Amino acid sequence: MSKYVKDLVTDDIKRRIDGVDDALLCNMIGLDANKSVELRKQLREKDINVLVIKNSLARRATQGTQLAAAFENAQGAMALVWGGEDFVSLVKEITTLHKDDEFKEFEAKGGVMDGEPLTQENVLEISKWPNRAEQLSILMGQILSPGSKLLSQIEAPGANLASQIKQISEKEE
Repeated sequence: MSKYVKDLVTDDIKRRIDGVDDALLCNMIGLDANKSVELRKQLREKDINVLVIKNSLARRATQGTQLAAAFENAQGAMALVWGGEDFVSLVKEITTLHKDDEFKEFEAKGGVMDGEPLTQENVLEISKWPNRAEQLSILMGQILSPGSKLLSQIEAPGANLASQIKQISEKEE
C-alpha cells in the first residue's frame, strides 16, 4: 500500500473514531461472513460500531488520542468496537455475545477506558459492574431511603393511636 493510500485510510479512520474515548478490541477471526453480518446487525441495533482495522493503521490513526493505549500490545487482526449507552453496557453486550454459542469466536481481547489500557481480565471485571441505568437506580434508592424512613416514622405513632382508638370503640360496642 502506498503512503498516499495509507494517509487516506488513516484520515478516514480518524474521522470515524473522532470523539471516541473508550473502546474495546475484539477478535473476529473464526466468524464466517453470515455470522459476521448477523453480529454487526445485532450490534448496530444497539448503536454499537464495529471497525475491523489493521493494527499498524490503527496505531497511526489513534496516535495522540486516548485510544492509542489500546493498540500498544495488540497482536493480529482486531476489531475496534465502541458506542452503546455507556462503556459498561458495551462491555456487558460483548461478553454476553461471546457466551452465545453462535458468536463464540467474538471475544474482547482488551481495550481502553479513560486513557488506560485494559486487558482481557479487566474487561471481564468491568462486565460485572452496574451500567448507567443500574447506577441511577441504586442512587435513587439511596436518595429516597431516608425520606421513606422518615415518613414511616412520622406515620407510625398516628397509626398506633388510630388502632388503639378502634380497639376501644370495638370494646364499647
